Amino acid sequence: MSQTVPTQWIDLPRDGRSQAAYLALPPAGRGPGLVLFQEIFGVNAHIRAVAEHYALAGYVVLAPDVFWRQAPRVELGYDGDDLQRARALLARADPAQLTQDAVAAVQALRGRAEVVGGMGVLGYCLGGRLAYLAAAHTEVDAAVAYYGGGIQDRLDLAERVRCPMLLHYGQRDAHIPLEAVQRVRQALPQAQVHVYAEADHGFNCWARATYHPPSAALALARSLTLLATTLF
Repeated sequence: MSQTVPTQWIDLPRDGRSQAAYLALPPAGRGPGLVLFQEIFGVNAHIRAVAEHYALAGYVVLAPDVFWRQAPRVELGYDGDDLQRARALLARADPAQLTQDAVAAVQALRGRAEVVGGMGVLGYCLGGRLAYLAAAHTEVDAAVAYYGGGIQDRLDLAERVRCPMLLHYGQRDAHIPLEAVQRVRQALPQAQVHVYAEADHGFNCWARATYHPPSAALALARSLTLLATTLF
């Protein structure tokens, strides 16, 4: 636990069981709510650090354990056996349950006494898709998705997204072709869609080989701007 950013794991009641979530509080102890959705690698050291960074910016951040049904509190690396295990966990996860859990996380954070102001969602890869789904199924005030794989396959929900939304993509991302990005752009005309010419998938994560600091810095600035102008 940081002296500046208090952090703790908490339990969210779900279906008669408990879903773990990482909670990071801002220095003031109160602020707007931000649900942070992980990549397929769990609420690992990188995601926890991201939560703490946004808490330092003034947000009450909740990062739910997405794979709590299959492998509670799993933390994985980005290649080798860990990558294969992460993909297997995603393949076993039920899309409907993932969406229900995302909605429940938003509701849980909204009900906390520390949350004052608006409510936003933010996610990376799988988490980017969950941020989009949460925006479609809840009344959040802002949504940010980094290289959200699969958003292009759920554009039937686009008209349900009423909040300001920001989407970040890497032009070199082989997982999300530019044709898919263009379809997202057309389906969400109110959203800001940015494509970073030198960026690959996972460009925001400093623990990955594809980390691209200039793109990550610019995307962070844009994300903070959107959240600050909509949640405070």
